[in-house]
Amino acid sequence: MNSIGIAIALLLLPVLPSDKVPVGTVIPTMLSSSLNASKDKPDQAIEGKVMQDVPLPSGLKIRQGARILGHTIHVSEASSGSSIVVRFNAIQNDGRTIPVTVGLLAIASMAAVNDAQLPVNANSDIDPDTQWVTRQIGGDLVRRGWGRVFSPGPVEGRWIGGTSVLIKLTPNAEAGCQGGAGYDREQAVWIFSSSACGAYGLPNLKIASSGLTPPNGEIGLSSARDINIRGGSGWLLIVAGESE
Repeated sequence: MNSIGIAIALLLLPVLPSDKVPVGTVIPTMLSSSLNASKDKPDQAIEGKVMQDVPLPSGLKIRQGARILGHTIHVSEASSGSSIVVRFNAIQNDGRTIPVTVGLLAIASMAAVNDAQLPVNANSDIDPDTQWVTRQIGGDLVRRGWGRVFSPGPVEGRWIGGTSVLIKLTPNAEAGCQGGAGYDREQAVWIFSSSACGAYGLPNLKIASSGLTPPNGEIGLSSARDINIRGGSGWLLIVAGESE
């Protein structure tokens, strides 16, 4: 389905104004489809799912498992490398469609996502809810038995079960995340660290444009090699502006 078809389909679904997602809201996402610069075309549909409940000011929430929909804008492959630009523009949640304009803070390979869900303890047979210690993508430590998340800086978060973590974002200017809207409150970050920024477990891949500055929502990825991001990759998305 091309981008025009996606737009028509979204218009046919109910939209509630009260569901507007504020700028700065983090939406932790696992990509369900894949991205491949040697095969994909512009206007190709992509899809992911939200990996942790995201509360909204209206009192509602974007539920874990909600679908987030988008499409490719640009795909390029050459001997010098490849690039892909994508845009996510709607979330399907509890039978409603919520328009969104999102940017990208961090992206992680399927392997990195899997590693973040395994205990760093030597003995993996211990009780996961009381004794597991896991390492978030970016370095934060989750001590499940204490219900607490520790980052290298002063920020401390909460483990609320499974792979769900709430913590304030930490600016990471060196990696390209300067801070801004959303850094003043706890966020649903799933398996990502407070200061997660950039690409993890994806050699040569760079976030060429985060979508957090104009043109808002256009997420550009580049690589010196052929971009091949498998389904199961993790995307730490953040609402970048009012939806069009």
